[in-house]
Amino acid sequence: MESLYFLIPIAIIFVATAVKLYFWAVNSGQYDDLETEGRRILFDEDDPLDPLRAPPRDQPDGEEHHVDR
Repeated sequence: MESLYFLIPIAIIFVATAVKLYFWAVNSGQYDDLETEGRRILFDEDDPLDPLRAPPRDQPDGEEHHVDR
């Protein structure tokens, strides 16, 4: 029973912190656009991130750059 004197204030502080973080997230715009992030994964990117799969670019001296695999 004596542990409740310790646990109840800890729980109140925890809930107050969670509510404060929620309102901070709402006020800072974290929940403004919920659709874009869900749809972004469905579309391919225009620029590939893997340099081995990227199309070869012309070198300034006119030589082609080839990647051996």
